[in-house]
Amino acid sequence: MIPFSKFHGAGNDFIMIDNRDKKVADAVKEKLAQKWCERRFGVGSDGIIFIENNPDHDFEMDFLNPDGSRSFCGNGSRCAVAFAKQLGICQNDLTFLAVDGSHQAKIVGNQVQIQMGKVNGVETKNQDMILHTGSPHYIIFSTDIEEVNIIPEAHNIRYSQEYKTDGINVNFVQELGEGAIAIRTYERGVENETLACGTGATAAALAYVAKKEIHVDEVQVKARGGDLSVNLKTDDFNQFHEIWLNGPAEFVFKGVLNG
Repeated sequence: MIPFSKFHGAGNDFIMIDNRDKKVADAVKEKLAQKWCERRFGVGSDGIIFIENNPDHDFEMDFLNPDGSRSFCGNGSRCAVAFAKQLGICQNDLTFLAVDGSHQAKIVGNQVQIQMGKVNGVETKNQDMILHTGSPHYIIFSTDIEEVNIIPEAHNIRYSQEYKTDGINVNFVQELGEGAIAIRTYERGVENETLACGTGATAAALAYVAKKEIHVDEVQVKARGGDLSVNLKTDDFNQFHEIWLNGPAEFVFKGVLNG
């Protein structure tokens, strides 16, 4: 039996497992992800996260998508921080290790903030943008994202010749006002729309600033599952640094898996 907790960040939900004792071997993690992330026959989630020891950080997180693949996950990281605090293995200022490297994090009230990696380069393709915020993201700007038929529209890009092997997340972004956007995201690995995506919110915020060429320190991001914000700094609208993803990370319930 494997104890777990369920957390969500703006509707982006995750199964969290304290694996500091290495009870769950690396060899079985992929099958566990595929089994328990399934929403009809499993617990149901947008990913599974194993919290493990690391000598140089407060903890290490091993994140797997529902298909068993690994990537960096922004909201998953924020939930991992909240879970680690619940376990008593970190304070309100901490560091953790993820698949893309080391990250700083802070817990401020009910908000969990994580520092994202620097972004060097924003690719423009016609009216769209492509950038990497720990995971690759394709950004499409729209005047009304609620009118987008997201699955077929996203599939046209996700399963195109260029991206079908490695995959790419597809985001539809609408400006709500200066410094504020709304977003809908189709996530690779989940292969469906999710209620929020942390790396997607970050990518959308940076792409928005680059497209509009506006100097703002913060972009408010309204996802279907809740509100996030992204702090950033840029000098030339092509390279971004001091990027922080901010938002809630909430405990939902706990239980046990039968393996």
